[in-house]
Parts: sequence; structure tokens; C-alpha cells
Amino acid sequence: MRRAAAPLIVGIALAVMPAPDGLSIEAWRYFALFAMVITGVMTEPLPGAVIGLAGVAAAAALGLIGDTPAESRAWALSGFANGTVWLIFAAYMFTLGYSKTGLGRRIALHLIRLMGRRTLGLGYAITLADLAIAPFTPSATARTGGTIFPIIRNIPELFGSYPDETARRIGSYLLYTALAASMVTSSMFITALAPNALAISLIDSTIGVSIGWVQWFQGFAPVGVILLALVPVVVYTIYPPEIKEAPDAPRWAADELAAMGPISRGEVTMLVLVTGALSLWIGASRYVDPAIVAILVVVLMVVLRIVPWNDMIGHGQAWNVLAWFATLVTMAGGLAETGFVDWLGEAIAPMFSGLALYPTIIGLIFTFYFLHYFFASITAHTAALLPVFLGIAVAIPGVSPLGWALLLAYPLGLMGIVTSYGSGQSAVYFGSGYFTRRDFWRLGFAMGVLFITVYAAIVVPWLAFLGV
Repeated sequence: MRRAAAPLIVGIALAVMPAPDGLSIEAWRYFALFAMVITGVMTEPLPGAVIGLAGVAAAAALGLIGDTPAESRAWALSGFANGTVWLIFAAYMFTLGYSKTGLGRRIALHLIRLMGRRTLGLGYAITLADLAIAPFTPSATARTGGTIFPIIRNIPELFGSYPDETARRIGSYLLYTALAASMVTSSMFITALAPNALAISLIDSTIGVSIGWVQWFQGFAPVGVILLALVPVVVYTIYPPEIKEAPDAPRWAADELAAMGPISRGEVTMLVLVTGALSLWIGASRYVDPAIVAILVVVLMVVLRIVPWNDMIGHGQAWNVLAWFATLVTMAGGLAETGFVDWLGEAIAPMFSGLALYPTIIGLIFTFYFLHYFFASITAHTAALLPVFLGIAVAIPGVSPLGWALLLAYPLGLMGIVTSYGSGQSAVYFGSGYFTRRDFWRLGFAMGVLFITVYAAIVVPWLAFLGV
């Protein structure tokens, strides 16, 4: 009962309040509806997908978005045309292919054979795996959903850890470590996250500053190295697995691999499809959208008899996440369409007048970072808020335009950790079933604070040392 009451109380309380100066009553009511939906996602009186669909339908029916019913309908369905949404959906189908062919089990057994004596060792193996391919994969969702997640998802079940009361045995730890590591690598390289490229373009057009690949990496490298070293051990400490050591695991994994025999035709086919997708994500993203590549691979999985179509239709978890994330992307996008985001940026600007330089830097970074609670897409966050914050920042003396650009752009990858809907990676891992809603929000806040605190403590003096 309390779960259902909380969203209603939040929504109604905001809706009956007068709209702030400079904001239309329609925009304020939309924000009230958005806050009600997000509270519902947190308390979950109904499945998240149902809450998202209800929010979108209510906004469209009440005419809060669009001047005509046709425009409201077009907005309500826009999330289902979002490329990230379909990459997430394809990730679950890839997982199905890894499972059906046995390829995921084979790769997981190899990882256990090499580094499976201790759970913490597996955490570092997963982190290094993401780091190895991050510089070459412009879509973090594609990297996570198409390569890392389908492999990692097979490891817990080898230890008897499933998405139920056994999740905490080892699965929850390994999957959250993989998620957190992907956020760090997404900030580490321009080419590891699509919004990074958007940020570079916006920085150039807004303040006339150009940033190169090496320059970006050089400025973030100390932060990235420290965070990648911390992630497995911090998650191990605050979210400990029940299985901490398995001294016989490498020998057992070797025996299982021997029992599996040579790699099968299905495994080879799946490996070729995934390798082909990764190659296109790396080398052809200018010509073919990553989401289209992923959908093409899903089609080929059916054509080549890797996964029957009926199995894909029956994969309820994939379709649930598709509806859930698509509607949240739509709802978050509505904040910009109603003018709420522009109003928020203008309202924030006066807060930083009169402050000393270092508190101003920290205040701007932290505000920009934690406003991600309002967004279901890093791309949307970047497009809506980065130009606003750049405009505020460059008017503050003491930091060069290049310095401000890097200070605000680097956290784009890190911020996706704070919510279950804040990035494509978060949606993929949260949908795995290995986390309770409460644990995911708690961990997101804790890791989010860790990320931005370490970042702020290191990046400011480091950029000053580099003379940026």
C-alpha cells in the first residue's frame, strides 16, 4: 500500500503547487507527472514497464506534450524509435544465442580456469575485459549488451547462482562489477561512449574549443586507472558475494571444458556473428548505426537457426525491458520539450555567483552530475545540459575554456551508474534479475558518490598540472 501511496503523494503535492516563476503551468504539471513516474519506478507498486507506459499515456492524453492528438501520439511512441532501446533489446537476444549454442558457457569456463580461484580475481578479469575493447567500441550499450554482458551472464550459473535467492552467491557481485567498470571506461576514452562524441561537437560549437583523442585520454587517465583499480574491491566490500574463494574452480572448469569437447558449428556461427557486429561497431559506426547492426545480427541468429523465433518471442524479460526503457526515455525527453530543462539551467546559474573558484568548480560538476537523476539517456543529458553549463562555466574566470570543457565532459560516462534507467548499460544489468530494486538504487548512489568524489579530488589538480 505504501508503495502505491508514495508516487501519488509526490505527484499530487507537486501538481497542486503553483508553477515557479518563468515556467508554464503545463511544464510544471508535466514535471509533477514525471516525478510521480520516477517515484513509482523506485517504489515499484507495479512493474516498471507498466508505470512507464501509464506515465506516457497520461501525458499524451492530458495534452501535456504536443499541440494536437497526433503530435502527442508521436511523442508517446518516440522512445520505441530510440537506438539505445533496441541495442538493449538485442543484448538479451545475444545472451539467448550465447546460451543456446553453449558459447557463453565455454568462454565463462575459460575465464574461471584462468582467474577463477578467487571471486575478486574474476572481478578484475571482467574489468580488464571491458577496458580492452572500450577504446574501439563507440557505443557503450553495444559493448556491454553485445559482448560483455552475454559472457558474464553465464558465469554465475556455473556456481549455482541464479536470479533468485541465490543471486548474492556470486552473480550480483560479478554483474555489478561489470556495470561499474563499463561506466569508468566510458569516461576514459572519447571512442568508448557515443555521447562523448556529441559532447566534443557541442563544445566546439558552443565555446569554440577542439579536443583530441589523446588530449581527452591524458586528462582522465589518472582518474580512470584509480577507479578501475577500486571498482572490483569496493563492490566486493559494500556488496560482498557469498562465494569468496573457490580453489578447485579452475580444475573443475578445465574438466567441464574437456567434457564439452571441440567447439561446435553453432558456437562458431555465433562467434562469427558477434565478432562481425563488434567489427562494424568499431569501424563502421559512421555508416551503419549500431542498433541496426544489432538488429541485423538478431535476424541472422534466426535465419542461421541459432535461436528459434518462438524462443525470441517468449523471452519476456527482453520485451519487458524494451517497454520499460523506451517509456522512460520518452518521459525524460519530455522535460526538455516542455522547457523544464531550460528553466532549470537558468535557475541554477545564479547559485554560483560570488563563490570562490574551487567551490564553484565542485558545485558545477556535482550539480551537472547529479541532475542525471532526471534523465534516462546520457545523450539527452548531454544535448540538454552541457551547452547550458558550458555557458555558465566559461563566464567564470580562473579556468580556461578547455579546462571547463573537460571538467564537464568527463563525467558523462560515470553518471550512468546512479539509476537503473540512467544509461543503456544500467538497463541491461538491472533487467538481468540479479538485483533487488532497493540494492540497485543504494549501490547506484554509493558508487555515484565514489566516482564523482574521486574524480573531483584528482582531475582538478591534474589538469592544473598539465597546464589546461
